[in-house]
Amino acid sequence: MTPEEQLEILVAGTAKVLSEKELLEKLKLGRPLRIKLGVDPTAPDIHFGHTVALEKLRQFQELGHQAVLLIGDFTATIGDPSGRSATRPPLTRDEVLANAETYTSQAFKVLDRDRTEIVYNGDWFRKMSYEDVLRLNARVTLQQMLQREDFRNRIDAAQEVRLHELQYPVMQGWDSVEIRSDVEIGGTDQLFNILVGRDLQKEEGQPQQVVMLVPLLEGLDGVRKMSKSYDNYVGVNDEPQDMFGKLMSISDDLMARYHLLLLGEELPAGGHPMDTKKALAQRLTARYHGDAAGAEARSTWEARFSKRDLGAGAAELALADIPSGATVLSLTAHAFEVAFDLKKSNGELRKQFIIPGSVQMNGEKLTDPAAAVTPAAGDVLKLSKKHAVRFV
Repeated sequence: MTPEEQLEILVAGTAKVLSEKELLEKLKLGRPLRIKLGVDPTAPDIHFGHTVALEKLRQFQELGHQAVLLIGDFTATIGDPSGRSATRPPLTRDEVLANAETYTSQAFKVLDRDRTEIVYNGDWFRKMSYEDVLRLNARVTLQQMLQREDFRNRIDAAQEVRLHELQYPVMQGWDSVEIRSDVEIGGTDQLFNILVGRDLQKEEGQPQQVVMLVPLLEGLDGVRKMSKSYDNYVGVNDEPQDMFGKLMSISDDLMARYHLLLLGEELPAGGHPMDTKKALAQRLTARYHGDAAGAEARSTWEARFSKRDLGAGAAELALADIPSGATVLSLTAHAFEVAFDLKKSNGELRKQFIIPGSVQMNGEKLTDPAAAVTPAAGDVLKLSKKHAVRFV
């Protein structure tokens, strides 16, 4: 492709590029660019929100550029303060390295492992003397740090900002110097940190990296950003059926955004929305579990919902094991524990499953926890979006 054609692909779906002109000039150099994506493995699992930046890095790979996945084994022990309203709890190096192992294995479900250079910033930060740290800090002013909205908001709210948090942007910036990055990819909350990298590269006599910011992906609710804490996420390691089912729950409006940010393509025009959503869910499921799993997940979903066979894929539960005099509450608890090894409190079952209408017998909602219930062979009890049992 020509540099102009590459540029058109690479800027699609981004929130901001500083600047497109600089990126085009770098693409015209005729050599593979070094594309940096830094990740702090503060948790072992990643969800689709994390993969937006990985997908952009994959695009660079497919165009022949060098992906550099920087594992912040040192910076993760501090924790990125970007967008935070409080200091992150510290992690030990052992915790970080354990997280990094599972994080990278999931990242390679998106990236081409053979074309990815992995580096750890502990390799240079652990070699620095205190004198080196002081010299690095001398390059940045306190006024610069206090320009950050998250720091300023915490100070205005009389909330503490620890001194080690002020080090984070400097350290992330120095990473760019060490790996001589041409482009750094990050979420929209990373603008300040990446600009610090540009400043430090300039002081070191290096060409300045291009800033490429990708949007924060909305979760399944279509409102808040994807997060485990909001329970609106799709995990990279979710089972195929769960992954497909979650993706089928998104709105038609959100479908175009997922298509662009997670597949790197515009939504095809002219198709029926339901068929388009099924194709999107199948492709994303196949990306993480293989083509056969993607096709099977779609077939099972269609059997359960399109064909109204509510029992397709349901676990079997023996009628003989059901306690006599079962109520909706006791039967739901029994089904969760025996079929799925999930022990839930009565309060949780009432508030989160029964009263909201998640628990259904053959498609009929059971919203009274105390109501008596006597299932028969072949009946299907739906417990949640993910769990259902067929009585045998």
